[in-house]
Amino acid sequence: MSTRRSFLGTATAVGALALLDGADAAAAAGPDAAAPELPARHAVLAVDTATQRHYDALRAELARRLGPVIVVQNDDRGGLYTLVHHGTRESAHPVPALFALAKSIAHAPLGIYSIVAPYLDHRVPGLPGAPRPDRHDLRMVAFKGPRTRDWVGPLREFGATLTTARRQLGDARLPRELAASSAQILDAAVEFAEGSVRRGAFDMRSFEHFTSGLDDAIGTNLSYAARAQIAGVEGLMKRWRAEVGEADWPGLYVVVLSIWTTSAPNQNSLIVKRFLDPATADAHLIDLPTAQLPADPVLVALDNLARIVQDNVAAELVFPTDRKLADALKGPEDLLAPAIRRQLACPYRTSAAPRKDAGAAS
Repeated sequence: MSTRRSFLGTATAVGALALLDGADAAAAAGPDAAAPELPARHAVLAVDTATQRHYDALRAELARRLGPVIVVQNDDRGGLYTLVHHGTRESAHPVPALFALAKSIAHAPLGIYSIVAPYLDHRVPGLPGAPRPDRHDLRMVAFKGPRTRDWVGPLREFGATLTTARRQLGDARLPRELAASSAQILDAAVEFAEGSVRRGAFDMRSFEHFTSGLDDAIGTNLSYAARAQIAGVEGLMKRWRAEVGEADWPGLYVVVLSIWTTSAPNQNSLIVKRFLDPATADAHLIDLPTAQLPADPVLVALDNLARIVQDNVAAELVFPTDRKLADALKGPEDLLAPAIRRQLACPYRTSAAPRKDAGAAS
């Protein structure tokens, strides 16, 4: 989380900057004014340095004691699940292979888009009734433009991959409906790839013509993928619930790590929430967006969960009479957010002396 830890982590750097600014001002006022200020400010900043040290020590120790916790790392196979309980760990990929097969075919248009997008024309065709991409975003994605044909080789290669998949699709033993929708997607993708390579040209209209007839087929593939994921995760959650026991299960935390673009909500979060205690589900299900999926998802999940759990307790003890500050400390909101929100709502305060409540918060 970025909240209180960001505040604690940046306080020293900000303080050092203020220290230098203050030192410059004091130096300008003369050596006698600067002499006591530097050690005094160092003494003040030492409080935060010690706070960070003790906070991190508590977090590290707590992370080793957390449980029961289920960590979910999203991946192409539907999610790697790890149960942490009583010092032991068990990991599993519970989702059957049909999930990955159905999604793989559904991704074919996205694969073609990823190849040709940099070469799109910046001029947006006016198709009636169709939403148009943001012009600024289009210019950034189409960074090469249509003046080069560097896309031909990669598209030809991807077309060969699509052709091979289509030729062998019948041997994959997919359900009949899924096989039919997959064939439709692959046939259209191969036709677009081969036709574009043969002509040495494509544009936004031709790409949209290719994709516009695939909504139902892609929807069918996604339905099969969803059904497979639900069945696999539900089976694992039921087994783990029996192993953890009804006494410990209400305290279960689930941390789901996913790329930000798929985190609100993530498909795994939707499934596992049904197995949590309704009274604590909102607080005990943690969607943790990441810029990149970590190499050690359990380590990252437990480290963040330790911060959350210790802040939940700290909020009630540090701010026992101020509900707003307590909620800021134990939630995803930054601790300074309430004070900043008040001052932004009343700009005149920025030029006036801070009120006592704002000063205490900051």
